[in-house]
Amino acid sequence: MKTKLMHISIIALLFMVGAGTAWSQATAAKVQGTITSAGKPVPNVQVVFTNKDNGRTYKFKTDKDGQVTGVGIPFGKYDEEVFNASGEAVFKKAISLTAEKGTTVNDVSVDISAGGAGAPKISKEEMEKLKAEREKGLNLNTLIGQYNAAQTAKNWQEAADLLKKMIALDPNRWEYQKALGDMQLNLGQYQEALDTYEKVIPLVQNATKTDPKADPAKAKVAVAQMYTNEGNAYLKLKKNPEAVAAYTKAAEMDPNPGTAYFNICATQYNTGNMEGAAAACDKAIAADPNKADAYFIKGSSLYGSGKLDAQNKYTVPPGTAEALKKYLELAPDGPHAADVKAMLEAVGAKIETTYKEKKKK
Repeated sequence: MKTKLMHISIIALLFMVGAGTAWSQATAAKVQGTITSAGKPVPNVQVVFTNKDNGRTYKFKTDKDGQVTGVGIPFGKYDEEVFNASGEAVFKKAISLTAEKGTTVNDVSVDISAGGAGAPKISKEEMEKLKAEREKGLNLNTLIGQYNAAQTAKNWQEAADLLKKMIALDPNRWEYQKALGDMQLNLGQYQEALDTYEKVIPLVQNATKTDPKADPAKAKVAVAQMYTNEGNAYLKLKKNPEAVAAYTKAAEMDPNPGTAYFNICATQYNTGNMEGAAAACDKAIAADPNKADAYFIKGSSLYGSGKLDAQNKYTVPPGTAEALKKYLELAPDGPHAADVKAMLEAVGAKIETTYKEKKKK
């Protein structure tokens, strides 16, 4: 049975300036300016404009030079607020957006060290925190670019080393840690991969409870993939019972459990558990009726459970011939076709000879 290795490509989360909706020169303003503190640009902070008449908000972010640009804001009276990386308001003042002097461009530059009405002054510590967040983001973006290049080149060890640096910078991003487990599996570091997955799975499950932005469906699929990879690692370590247990967990969580059930089917067959193999193959077939190998293993399992009767004739459980014939129907030239025909001949079953022609049609 082939081990299906999985890997992911991580997309850089770049710090970008927010963009508004399409704007009309006659009714909407364009805002631009620089957010500073004691004269120094403040990068990566959120600038929010709240309409005093209807409460509608327009949110933008400063770039690395502290500049903010936005379009599509209807003319009117607004509160301009600046929020730090922790989501705390550090500046607030009332402004009016107009089309004075024949232009819709409004300068919204402010120095947040002044605090503004209703907001505290930004502290030196918060400034340092903002700088540290920006530096962290830039470093992560660099590492992500290097990781993607290493992955494309299938340089698994370099990719794994880069992932470890990414995890050190952002230990709460479970995607990085899952990717590390996948790289370790590719490198044949099976126990290391298992150790990584066992740490990441609870992290993913907890994220769906604590992070409102977490996608439960995405998390569920990721956990199912990790359980499947755990099963693959256990197989390499010749720990078949543990592999079956991991595949079973994967099947319970995966919205498409056909592969997980087939892995159980094949593992049970390889360990001589014919009854368990046939039962798992039935589940694999129910999930994917066109998976030829599932019929082959089911038929082989049932065939292996046959017995000699009183007339010294080899008899097999019901469904054996049907499963083997189904394999030939789906894969008439498959790698197991000769074995299937031999088993059908042994039990005296008629072998259909027109599968190839039907397949061509």
